[in-house]
Amino acid sequence: MRPNHIYETLLAARKSGQKKFAVLIDPDEMRLDNFDQILVLAASGHVDYFFIGGSLILNNELDRCVRHIKAHSKVPIILFPGNTYQLSKSADGILLLSLISGRNPELLIGKQVIAAPYLKQSKLEILSTGYMLIDGGKPTAVSYISNTQPIPADKPDIAVCTAMAGEMLGLKMLYMDAGSGARQPVSNAMIEQVSKNTDIPLIVGGGIRTTEQVADKLAAGADMIVVGNAIEKDPDLLVHFARTIHSFNLHRNEMLK
Repeated sequence: MRPNHIYETLLAARKSGQKKFAVLIDPDEMRLDNFDQILVLAASGHVDYFFIGGSLILNNELDRCVRHIKAHSKVPIILFPGNTYQLSKSADGILLLSLISGRNPELLIGKQVIAAPYLKQSKLEILSTGYMLIDGGKPTAVSYISNTQPIPADKPDIAVCTAMAGEMLGLKMLYMDAGSGARQPVSNAMIEQVSKNTDIPLIVGGGIRTTEQVADKLAAGADMIVVGNAIEKDPDLLVHFARTIHSFNLHRNEMLK
């Protein structure tokens, strides 16, 4: 039986109100100079996780990226696969995604069936995750590749019902994503409603560009913030985002004393 260190840590963090920070790295988008800079900044900023993945990358690029991070960083690596080819046994865990916001059976269960034998033999920690694509104001690679429509940004009731169904089906986590380069991130109101109506860790990403947005998403109920595109363009933002999350956690601890 593979250990559940990552999931147990996330569950404990949710119960105590402590927030996590993940940096999303797309090997196809990452310039080498930025890549190494981000690894250094991630260590100094005490980033909790690296998410590795994208919509189009090939397995050899993914595995090379994972091994490079392993050689230069102690931050746990979680695969965030865009398809069944994006697998690497060198990572620590994998978000086994089910696209519960769409109605494409291949992304609900089909691709997972193909990946299951590989995952069974690997030592990766399997994190079954209900993936919810939220309209971020522009078409995304995820919606195009998955052939699904995102949940409308002004329909929190649909998001809540979708999230509750995912939890009832036994998924361990929820991931609300506005998509890479979204014009606007998932709304605070939608995050708040989903968080209040579910009891499993809630990950939020897509379109987050400022420390103010990070703080707002945490206050609304996000358990983990994922940022990728903004950090690829300006790696120094990583430190500011990390400080915002650590300050939130410190304030939370002081309030509980």
